[in-house]
Amino acid sequence: MEHQALEALNEVYPVNITKVESVTNEMFRCMAREGIYYARITNYKSYDEQLEEVRYTNFLYNEGFGVSPTITSIHGKYVETLTIDRDVNTVLYKAASGSHLPRSQWNANVLQELGRNMGRLHRLSKKYEHMEEIRYIYDWHHNEEYAFLKYIPHVESSIREIADEVLSTIKKLPKNDSTYGLLHGDIWLENVIVDRSLKMTLVDFQDCEKHFYLFDLAVVIFSALEYSFVGSGNILDYRRSITKAIIDGYQEEYDLSPDMLRRLPLFIKLKELFEYCVMHMNWDTEKLTENQVRIMNLYRLRIESNHSIAPYFP
Repeated sequence: MEHQALEALNEVYPVNITKVESVTNEMFRCMAREGIYYARITNYKSYDEQLEEVRYTNFLYNEGFGVSPTITSIHGKYVETLTIDRDVNTVLYKAASGSHLPRSQWNANVLQELGRNMGRLHRLSKKYEHMEEIRYIYDWHHNEEYAFLKYIPHVESSIREIADEVLSTIKKLPKNDSTYGLLHGDIWLENVIVDRSLKMTLVDFQDCEKHFYLFDLAVVIFSALEYSFVGSGNILDYRRSITKAIIDGYQEEYDLSPDMLRRLPLFIKLKELFEYCVMHMNWDTEKLTENQVRIMNLYRLRIESNHSIAPYFP
């Protein structure tokens, strides 16, 4: 696959790629004479969806926001269709400066800066939607990962009831251009690149969707609480400090009404159900590993008990 990707990319992009390494099934690191690039090679989303996503992120880049710029092909296209065993849509990105921070460094200062970046992102998203019609990036509830009742087994009746209630409640919330619009959808440690000056670059907008802006906040808070605690100190104090840091940073850049903020536990529950649904979508429940069993049981117990992992809500 790497060799085929190398040849196909060099045929259509104005860079001299010398080596291609697989990062995931869809993302490839490309070493070139001009620097390092990343190629996303996937049909996970349609050509039109990917093109609309790239136009959005290019707008963010031109506004000075921290995203990776895309490289146009020799045909002037941001999304190319390459033949690698089959026809696949391809986007080439210039690598961001910096690296993924280890979990031990995701402290309140870093997360407050991430909150500021999210506030800027939503402010720019609102501006973009005033300029451009969004045709191919859909409202969140049309995406398969939110089809909770399709994938969560019927035997788990209490979780299905909770899932149905959460979905119906959020769908009924009033929307306006200050609370609802384009967002990243999957901001967590692996999708944030940080340099020495704490400048951040958000990567992997493949899951961007139209949603309540509050969901982006819920995702990053959920992910920070799930993955960044390294075991030192009191976990409740840690949860309070980083949740407050993210919210405070966000509100420096974008207004979050008290009414919306009070709904944050609801959106964190949506994220938790989302993750639980994805497990059922992607894991072979007849052949779960010991770790997968542990994770599913943890989520199942937490959802059934209606336990919120985020303790701070002003």
